[in-house]
Amino acid sequence: MPDTIVHLSSIAGAPLLDSAGERLGRIEDVVARLDEPDRDPAVVGLVARIAGREMFVPIERVERLERAAARTATTKLNLAQFERRPEEVLLRSDVLDHSLINVRNATLVTARDVEITCEDGTWRVTGVDPTFRVRLYRLLPRRFHGHDTDHAELIPWRDVEAFVGHVPSSRLKLGSMRLRRLHPAQIADLVEAASHREGEEILEAVAQDKELEADVFEELDDDHQVEYLRERSDEQVAEILSRMASDDVTDLLLEIQQDRRVAVLNLLPAAKQRKVMRLLGYNPSTAGGLMNPDFVTVPASSTVADALEHVRASALSLQQIATVCVVDEHGALIDAVSLAELVRALPEQALSELTDTQLPTVRVEADLPEIARLMTDYNLVAMPVLDQGGAPVGIIAVDDVLELLLPADWRRRAGVARG
Repeated sequence: MPDTIVHLSSIAGAPLLDSAGERLGRIEDVVARLDEPDRDPAVVGLVARIAGREMFVPIERVERLERAAARTATTKLNLAQFERRPEEVLLRSDVLDHSLINVRNATLVTARDVEITCEDGTWRVTGVDPTFRVRLYRLLPRRFHGHDTDHAELIPWRDVEAFVGHVPSSRLKLGSMRLRRLHPAQIADLVEAASHREGEEILEAVAQDKELEADVFEELDDDHQVEYLRERSDEQVAEILSRMASDDVTDLLLEIQQDRRVAVLNLLPAAKQRKVMRLLGYNPSTAGGLMNPDFVTVPASSTVADALEHVRASALSLQQIATVCVVDEHGALIDAVSLAELVRALPEQALSELTDTQLPTVRVEADLPEIARLMTDYNLVAMPVLDQGGAPVGIIAVDDVLELLLPADWRRRAGVARG
């Protein structure tokens, strides 16, 4: 009975036989196409060394693909020299022993072997084995390669994204939507765990979604932000920063080369420029330096329904709308209410009925210990920051406080995204 599952480690280097069993040459690689994002890649042929030349053997001319050899359907082959076509990858050269993204748990793994399965007459790449044990098998003579059914930790191909930036005819794509399922922080972990070339390939793929690209840059640590912006033009840097939160833009501007800061700042939209320049005037470790100047305010005369309509109309992130500032006719803060309180309240209720708890606030000059103490004592996820006149000028989120309080080596644990 013909094999329906074979592994790359068994095929690569095995003999290519004709229909009579005579040796034609040696299998060097297996060619697959990545042009079906919702299906496992189809094998389109083999690369074989025949009479000292690398020749392409179409899979249609392979009668049997077995764990120790491939047999053609004829004794005579009219083969052309191998030339890679668009969207084709060589499983041995491009995938084996290369890093891949395991999208299921957001880790980088190394493909120690590749599983190929015959489905309805079509050979497809169905999984990779990341275990080091398989590599040890590959070091043994071919007659000892009896591990073809011992792949208990096989990762299905549908759960991985291959790095193919080194392949002239292909690149990492988001068409399958697999990477999009990850949180920006998980993608940032992958970029930080990857090599520079692999990280660039991830970011290039992420850049297909400009908002996601900005979110990922927000999650990168300072060193990696600078690393991946260094080779980009001022216009490209400004484009990314224009989609980031103003407080994150301010922090990042202080990290890039000093001689580029003014040029990048001048390329930002006018409204973003004003917010960033205001933040740059504060000490980074004070409330003014930590706050995000983008938040929702509503007049004290509003009803709950009015306030919720303000929230719905806002383009701010979920974190930025989690706390709503209630102000008087002069713009001074009366109180702040959480989005959860608004959702629980009756639509016709006046906001004045919800603003009797007087949640704590801080002035722009408040230091980090004071901010952390208040947010801890009151179990706050966000806290308003006031200017000298009592008007809200920003919101401090708890994650910004935690980021400064956590030791630097806890922010990104080495190997957290490396399987």
